[in-house]
Amino acid sequence: MLRNTTAVVLAGGKGTRLEPLTLDRAKPAVPFGGGYRIVDFVLSNAINSGLRRMLVLTQYKALSLDRHINLGWRPYFAAELGECLDVVPPQQRIDEHWYQGTADAVYQNIFVIEKDRPENVLILAGDHIYKMNYLSMIQFHQEMEADLTVGALTVSRDEAKQFGVIQVNDQNQIVGFEEKPDEPKCIPGDESRCFASMGIYVFKARFLFEQLCRDATEPGSKHDFGMNIIPSIIDSHRVFAFPFRDENRKTQAYWRDVGTIDAYYDANMDLIEVEPELNLYDQNWPIRTLQPNLPPPKFVFGSDGDLERRGTAIDSIICPGTIISGGRVQRSVVSPNVRINSYASVEESIIFQGVDIGRHARVRRAIIDKGVRIPPEMEIGFDLELDRRRGFSVSPNGIVVISKNDSPSAEGIVYPEEASLSLP
Repeated sequence: MLRNTTAVVLAGGKGTRLEPLTLDRAKPAVPFGGGYRIVDFVLSNAINSGLRRMLVLTQYKALSLDRHINLGWRPYFAAELGECLDVVPPQQRIDEHWYQGTADAVYQNIFVIEKDRPENVLILAGDHIYKMNYLSMIQFHQEMEADLTVGALTVSRDEAKQFGVIQVNDQNQIVGFEEKPDEPKCIPGDESRCFASMGIYVFKARFLFEQLCRDATEPGSKHDFGMNIIPSIIDSHRVFAFPFRDENRKTQAYWRDVGTIDAYYDANMDLIEVEPELNLYDQNWPIRTLQPNLPPPKFVFGSDGDLERRGTAIDSIICPGTIISGGRVQRSVVSPNVRINSYASVEESIIFQGVDIGRHARVRRAIIDKGVRIPPEMEIGFDLELDRRRGFSVSPNGIVVISKNDSPSAEGIVYPEEASLSLP
């Protein structure tokens, strides 16, 4: 069954609501949890499910995403066994425009999918955080002899107003679909909850190609699966909803669209809890990523009697290559190759790769992008009006974001007694 299935990952979204983190990278390439990228979760789900033929469709600012997949994911696939993980940029083979919608992205790459002659096509979004065994969904699709099966997330009636809402009968066959309705229709027998589309689809391959070709000729179509394809076929074909089955091994099903700065920040902060909702340490369903060859993290200056100059990290994630050089980290996610110098303080923050926090600097409730150097004694996140005047972004919930283009200092200061600790 899996050998006859091709997975297509839609990874070309701009991620406008996640700016400034997406000014220089696609949303699926945004770091998450210190050592991962958002796209790692869907790719891990696919490989853990046993899928061995995958296409990743990119579009906007795809360089870092392409590099990450080539370096971190290609080794898992053996071409001599018919396996593949291909990154496919827009090629304008069918028309001279960018992808107009999710369905158009797949339509423009029909020739790539068709050459493998799959029986089923699994379509996935590359920008959500969750754990799911896609094999169960494909088996359900086969058992129901469905033309299309849609992954369905159970949400409250209030939450459903932000999703595409699926109406089903008692056999889970889809009988209606509404995009962000004011009055969502509930699950039969449960007036408090609704089925929301996860943007995960299993199609019979031939049926998919037919529908894409038909939709491409429809005047006024947005060429989108949720807005156009699904509503047009539910009355005439076998279309079913597959209730989301979480592989996270927690009581509460975990699925996050980290599409805004505040949602992204909250999802990262959850990871440092004693019992996080998302379990990254589950060896039965590992999340894979590019693992650079880096030394272990290092904590120094704790034996000279200066209690304020002690490298410590509390309730935090600290990644390889990082040096806590006499600074303090609390309730934060720190990516690889970060340096936090003496007397500096980082609290409730997300620090991307290669950041340098200067002496006596203080960072609170902030996201610091890759390679930014925070000058000595600078304070971030304590005076939001001052941060705005500096040109930094501030989210509705007061999270300060410093992008690579907003770096407050072109050069950092390295003190003599710390110079020998710096990484090449």
